[in-house]
Amino acid sequence: MLYIFDLGNVIIDIDFNRVLGVWSDYSRVPLATLQQNFTMDEPFHQHERGEISDEAFAQQLCAQMSLPLSFEQFSAGWQAVFVGIRHEVIDIMQRLRAAGHRVVVLSNTNRLHTTLWPEQYPQVRAAADAIYLSQEMGLRKPDAAIYQRVLEAENVSAAEAVFFDDNAANVEGARQVGIDAILVKDKTTVPDYFAANA
Repeated sequence: MLYIFDLGNVIIDIDFNRVLGVWSDYSRVPLATLQQNFTMDEPFHQHERGEISDEAFAQQLCAQMSLPLSFEQFSAGWQAVFVGIRHEVIDIMQRLRAAGHRVVVLSNTNRLHTTLWPEQYPQVRAAADAIYLSQEMGLRKPDAAIYQRVLEAENVSAAEAVFFDDNAANVEGARQVGIDAILVKDKTTVPDYFAANA
């Protein structure tokens, strides 16, 4: 089988409130205002597909949110999203590989984040056979094409794949192409799935 794991809130806990907190400290814009104004709209999607640079994304988002930040300050906040690794998921990934299954990561991410998390959490790369990143593929979940690209690269059919993601739209996108997809609601979802399907 091919087991596909999302990164954020599946393997690594993330929290965008931490990002906004750092930006608020730098800019003196109240956190509540930033929480109200922060949206993952088209520039966010373009950044994840690698269509715009980190600098262009920072510029657009700061203008949109009236944030007077330097690129360095923006980056410091953007990198604060990562909370910590879910060791129980890393253990499961390693057990799956030891049992002869193929284990990959499929993440909507961006260059700014990939300058940090691979070094900060080397366990992820060590536990995966391959890592598929939206900004390198020019595609992002829940587009059907990104799942099909992974299936083709791994040379498996949709029926031979299981996908874990914390975003309902991404789960539905995977199901649309025939992949068995599991919505990760909290830290117990992945361990509970494998306990039930042992």
